[in-house]
Amino acid sequence: MSTSQRRPVRIQAPAGAAAAEAVAAAGVEAYPRIVATLIRVTGDWALAEDCAQEALAVALERWPGDGVPTNPGGWLMTVARNRALDVLRRASVERRKLHDLALLTPTDPQPEPEVGQDVVDDRLRLIFTCCHPALALDARVALTLRTVCGVPTADIARLLLVSESTMTRRLTRARTRIAQAGIPYRVPSGPALTERLPGVLAVLYLLFTRGYVADGEPAFADEAVRLARLLDRLMPEQSEVAALLALFLFQHSRRDARRDAAGALLTLERQDRDRWDRAGIAEGLAALDRVRRDGPYAWQARIAACHATAVSADDTDWPAIARAYDALADIRPSPVIALNRAVAHGYAYGPAVGLDLLDAAHAGGGLDGNPLAVAVRADLVARQGDRIRAATLFREAAAAVSSAAERHALLKRAAELAR
Repeated sequence: MSTSQRRPVRIQAPAGAAAAEAVAAAGVEAYPRIVATLIRVTGDWALAEDCAQEALAVALERWPGDGVPTNPGGWLMTVARNRALDVLRRASVERRKLHDLALLTPTDPQPEPEVGQDVVDDRLRLIFTCCHPALALDARVALTLRTVCGVPTADIARLLLVSESTMTRRLTRARTRIAQAGIPYRVPSGPALTERLPGVLAVLYLLFTRGYVADGEPAFADEAVRLARLLDRLMPEQSEVAALLALFLFQHSRRDARRDAAGALLTLERQDRDRWDRAGIAEGLAALDRVRRDGPYAWQARIAACHATAVSADDTDWPAIARAYDALADIRPSPVIALNRAVAHGYAYGPAVGLDLLDAAHAGGGLDGNPLAVAVRADLVARQGDRIRAATLFREAAAAVSSAAERHALLKRAAELAR
């Protein structure tokens, strides 16, 4: 079965809806385990993915009639392992791999592995290998989605705005690059871990962002949250991992309130906060409470927490947000951080202060042609009372954005000001 033809992990329920849901639920947890373990033993990425997908397909055929097994993940691992064993036998692969693979058969229900056991380490190895800096950033994102999450190639292609055939070739090149460059299938330790972890987190951050933007695919934000939870569970001592998880949870808590009944985008202050996911916010606060170092994700998570815990827009602690952006600008300066800092100070200390910081942010040229910067200026000008100029700026920003949803929201704001 070729990479582009593999069945997706997210299986649509046929007549046996309960069994199909059980297959899908087991696949979410078991798929990365199976793929990671088979890659370690066989060294063959395509074989590992094919066998994991085929195990899910077999479960979908059998579970409606046979019932869901006591240990679904173990059942899937057994089927995938047996399929890999058959393929390797037919290919006359060396005896050592066959022997190692034969040891993977879980015949009895297995308890959830503790952190540090091999199967958990396999998932970490897989994430770090997919996110190796020798690969281009888009290749890391694609390989993580395909191999760790089991997302169909066609869906990844839509996310990255390329054809399915192009994405298939990219994934093949990425796997070939790993093999030819001798990229080790392991989690680095010591200083190497400190050096590599930000790259892994950057992939998850990009994945979440591309799913959370106005015209993004929400399922990819869901995958980023799931991977962040997994990484946090496997690396509980890493503050920036906990911070990234908290940041995702705070942002994702608003997913159901970001649009009105007609599907139009709603700005933060216009959202119905009763629709925010309070359980997700509570989980985010618990993760943030474990953060012991002030890294870039920690500061972003604190900013998001201020918004998530505010009873109303007027209750938002803008001075705390402004201080957090000051700290963030010191450790990770960028035009976008400077822009958001101007917004925060504008709300904390008045629009004139925000406009001064916005002018300073433009000085380096990093915000030239940025429609969001024009929209920020429009908002600050409107708060100063110049509604006509603000409306003109909102229309200017609307003409420059690529997202239809954002364009509609900006034009609506301009119309409100013009009235």
